[in-house]
Amino acid sequence: MTRQRVPRGMFYRDQGGQRRYYARLNGRRVALVPSGQKRATSDLDTAVALYTQLTASEQKQQLRQVHGLCPEITLAAAAAEHLKLKAAAGRVGTQALEADQRNLERAVAFFGDVLLDTLTPQRVGQWMTHLLTTPVVPRRKPGQRDGRKPRVMNAANARKHLNSLSNLCRRAQEQGWAASGWNPAASLLTKPTGGARESRWFEAHELALMLESARTLQRKRSDLAVGCAYELIATAALTGARPGELLALTADDVSFDRNMILIRGTKTDGAFRSIPLWPQLREILYAYCCPDDHTPRTGLLFRSPKTGEQLTDVRKLLDAVATRVGFPARAVNLYGFRHSYCAARLQTLDRGAPVSPYTVGKELGHGGDALVRRVYGHLGETRHRAEAVEYRVEQHAAKLKDRLAALRIDSENDSVSVAPS
Repeated sequence: MTRQRVPRGMFYRDQGGQRRYYARLNGRRVALVPSGQKRATSDLDTAVALYTQLTASEQKQQLRQVHGLCPEITLAAAAAEHLKLKAAAGRVGTQALEADQRNLERAVAFFGDVLLDTLTPQRVGQWMTHLLTTPVVPRRKPGQRDGRKPRVMNAANARKHLNSLSNLCRRAQEQGWAASGWNPAASLLTKPTGGARESRWFEAHELALMLESARTLQRKRSDLAVGCAYELIATAALTGARPGELLALTADDVSFDRNMILIRGTKTDGAFRSIPLWPQLREILYAYCCPDDHTPRTGLLFRSPKTGEQLTDVRKLLDAVATRVGFPARAVNLYGFRHSYCAARLQTLDRGAPVSPYTVGKELGHGGDALVRRVYGHLGETRHRAEAVEYRVEQHAAKLKDRLAALRIDSENDSVSVAPS
């Protein structure tokens, strides 16, 4: 029996009494590993087939370079490299990176692991149609139960997916994976857009009513219920912090000496900003952080009663507070307090003069006042200039007379019962 000769460019190494085959490509050693295995193959025929495939791919790449064409890269590989480079730049936070990753994973699932430069505007348009017409199961948030029903993606969310793909195409141009000007996502003439509507927000008297409801709320199971509804809603309404920033606050972030609250930004890692500790919030948090019969609070400001860790879902808490004063379930969310703070802050004075929208934008964590003017600034019925942001029931007693009459407060034990309608 004649022994097969090892083709030129290949060699083997004896490992455990077996020959393991390798190839030399551009001065480097490449293991000839079959699909599904971890070590170089010991079968010469398999090694020759793998070597032929490898050299053909190498020659194809060299020909593309000779003709001035971009190197081949798959959509999945380009997306992974793009996310690494975006994270290394440090200009966006973890939340934005995770959203981009989810969007690009959906793109790879639809297109398959195709070459990046094979994407066309027609294929991208088909993906948009697929997103807008195919029901999918919503993403499960931490602490959320199963049993979610599939639903069709809205146009605003589909546009975010298109933006993520467009950003990847721009990265491909920068890195030389695609020709300059190649961007099938940006080439679409008709792009999905969300409907323009004003975000949910609350007037000053409505916030005063909700704070009073939270202050007097008594839960049946204090060991399971979140016992910081009053403090949580007050902090949300008097700082305008994003939900992630609000729930990540620690006791050390509240400075009673400097009358400031330190907010650690969630959109950009390492971003910090300070917000005034308004008198009403100072009264509420001082009694919460420095109680007379307990040691000063440390660690997270708002904790889960079950785990002692950061809260992840406060929808039931907000419903318990809001439904007592006439709001329907799920009508109140933490982002509504962010909009409400902006509207109330725009009516305040800053050293005797009307506050600048730029100042309000910086307190919200924006780079300027553009979003304040376009999105967060709301004009309500309450238009009086004050030195501080506050929502006190006494200031709106006349307007809230009928709604406050529904709450009978027992001054002895501070318990609340709802009067029958």
